[in-house]
Amino acid sequence: MTGISVAFGGVAALSDVSIAVEPGQVHGLIGPNGAGKTTLFNVACGLVRPDAGRITWRDQELRRLRPSRLSTLGISRTLQGVGLFGGLTVLENVMVGAHRHAKAGFFSALLALPTADKDDRLLRERATQALVELGAAAYAGRYPGSLPYPVQKRVALARALVADPDLLLLDEPASGLAEDEMHELGELIRALSSRMSVLLVEHHMDLVMKVCDRITVLDSGKQIAAGTPAEVQADPAVTEAYLGDAVDVEADAAELAGTDGGRSND
Repeated sequence: MTGISVAFGGVAALSDVSIAVEPGQVHGLIGPNGAGKTTLFNVACGLVRPDAGRITWRDQELRRLRPSRLSTLGISRTLQGVGLFGGLTVLENVMVGAHRHAKAGFFSALLALPTADKDDRLLRERATQALVELGAAAYAGRYPGSLPYPVQKRVALARALVADPDLLLLDEPASGLAEDEMHELGELIRALSSRMSVLLVEHHMDLVMKVCDRITVLDSGKQIAAGTPAEVQADPAVTEAYLGDAVDVEADAAELAGTDGGRSND
């Protein structure tokens, strides 16, 4: 995404922001509350149309990106809320994410139409494998509403991964997780980079600093820093944005690295 600008009711939410997620890279997007992270994420998902700027994917400009097109482009996403279908089992929820691999389509398979038998087996195999990878296979036959929130988060991530995307968009995946669960999530995200690129929007700074290859920092809708975790951590503009006037840059950087900020996203 290049030169992205978005305004709501005349108020600038993003001003000339550019971000590039390279192949096999985990790219973090951070910033204080109200920085514009969610708006930029929604632009990448096709939920918000920018007033200016270009979205490019595989060397082609996407002029009218829509959420419904993401899977066909090889892009998957998770949202801040789990967004699971309460009337479907865990396995069926994950099967929804695998529909681009089915010739007859997911809903034909779900309705057990004769022509969809092969697709049904394919989707179930893929969904089961994704649940195994996320440690949630034991919940395959249960409904989302009966599961603890951290398990629902795993199921939502399995649904995104089952499509085998080239780019995975993660919005606050660590919210609601305990420390050990967050550690497992970090290991998973690092492992995923061998298969896909990841754009991670997250306010838990310890997780971001551990898993990201590169980080872009927003403040008040503007890009104030970009670089490796070490470069961003030592940038006075970043510590000032999070902690106020940076009197001692090294001390502030250390505090930034060790805190989750106690903030919710935009």
